[in-house]
Amino acid sequence: SGALSLAADAGHMVVDASGLVIALIAARLMRRPRDEKHTWGWARSEVLAAALQAGMLLVICVMVSWEGAWRLVSPPEVEAGPMLLVGVVGLVANVVSLAILAGGREANLNMKAAFLEVANDALGSLAVIVAAGAEWALGWTRADAIASLLIAVLILPRAVTLLRSALAVLMDFTPRELDLAQVRSHMLGIDHVEEVHDLHAWTVAPGLPVLTAHVVVRDECLRDGHTEEILDRLQSCVAEHFPVKIQHATLQLEPVSHLEHEAAYC
Repeated sequence: SGALSLAADAGHMVVDASGLVIALIAARLMRRPRDEKHTWGWARSEVLAAALQAGMLLVICVMVSWEGAWRLVSPPEVEAGPMLLVGVVGLVANVVSLAILAGGREANLNMKAAFLEVANDALGSLAVIVAAGAEWALGWTRADAIASLLIAVLILPRAVTLLRSALAVLMDFTPRELDLAQVRSHMLGIDHVEEVHDLHAWTVAPGLPVLTAHVVVRDECLRDGHTEEILDRLQSCVAEHFPVKIQHATLQLEPVSHLEHEAAYC
């Protein structure tokens, strides 16, 4: 048909199809047990898969935008009949795919990515149908280029959002919903805690936040057996008091007298 919007939608579908294969591989890898060489297992495989899908979507977006801009200036002839037919077939296929994926879209980042990509495909197919109708009924030669740019606009924000979410995990950023200043303040509010430093929080994979900290307590607490009580309260604090429930916290309790040696290492 010579339609760029159809080519854009096809490219988007190729990314989706490969993305679903990648998602399946990632889901299989995540089920592998942990061992001495993979202490977190393969939990981040789904994040890597999501980042790869986002990267492919961005490439498609740039290519379509470039070609679409040129076609706005000099629109080529497009055959509306085949364009309309394939657009309708694509829309039906995407609606069926959406129905299949809808139940699991909140399961993890990878499934959410797959659902959003298929939803974008459905909108892309709809844009192709509208453009084909405009070409056929009105002879509007720039409808295809406009539909192509619309598909690129649909792809871009979701690709950027997905890439940002994946990079936040890969770069070990603090979970967005967690305020470390507030965490520190809560920990300092526990009796006998003098200082909290080397406080770090990150996400190994979606649903698996972790936290580490050095907690300075009074010297006498380490001698009179208060450390167990302090540790219990600290772990309860990070696991219950914040929007991100951190079940995996590694806390190092130190006496005040240790601070003079700490500078050599931290």
